[in-house]
Amino acid sequence: MRSASTEQPSSEHPVRHTSPTGMARTTPLTSLSRVPWRDIQDSTGSAAAIPLLLNGIAWGDADTARSALEDLRKRICQYGFVVEQATAATVPFLWELAQLPHVTCRAGVIQLLKAIADARQWESTAAAYPKLLNHRENPVVWERAARQAVRARRGDLSRLMDDQDTKIARATTELARALAE
Repeated sequence: MRSASTEQPSSEHPVRHTSPTGMARTTPLTSLSRVPWRDIQDSTGSAAAIPLLLNGIAWGDADTARSALEDLRKRICQYGFVVEQATAATVPFLWELAQLPHVTCRAGVIQLLKAIADARQWESTAAAYPKLLNHRENPVVWERAARQAVRARRGDLSRLMDDQDTKIARATTELARALAE
């Protein structure tokens, strides 16, 4: 089983298309296919469904996006503090979604990033049971990689803090505090 990439695939320049009105629009999540989702694990097994969930968040109506975000949360940050192998690979796409004005659940996406940044479940468990570190699949490594992936994009916080939506600004402030610790 391959480990999840900790590269930042969605930090590439998004593809721009020209709409019929002549205005350029950005196509989010263009790098989803570069991640070997079928080869990495989420809490349900194969992470193959993650791209579909990310697209549901990006393009769904409010109910669809909220439902997709909740399902994604259960798969990559179960119980709000247990990360999985696929978490680090998913984080860059969460950062991308958090910045897209048309995404209806942006505050929830930012709260998920904060939960990932705060995750210490596997490290705490390994402190009590060091044999956990000897397993072929090391969840402590996944947890650290996920936290690092969140930290790698902290430069995007200032743009989000300036958002007019108070829920987004509040969630971003909480994420910034978590990243400062």
